[in-house]
Amino acid sequence: MNKRWTIEEIRKYVNNNSESTLLTTEYRGFSQKLSFRCACGNTFEKTFTKFKNNGQRKCEVCQPPKASR
Repeated sequence: MNKRWTIEEIRKYVNNNSESTLLTTEYRGFSQKLSFRCACGNTFEKTFTKFKNNGQRKCEVCQPPKASR
């Protein structure tokens, strides 16, 4: 069974595993987009799943999306 994350656990994970800052204050589930501030100052939105499992931990300026083939 998958772990159910709280907003505080997510905030701690973000702080420990990236240079970004979590801006969202409530977490309702895995499909919710969360707001982050990148180290460069830009804000961006990702689901926590994409942030955690896919390594998408920066804004699109600092980490451009990979070109699809």
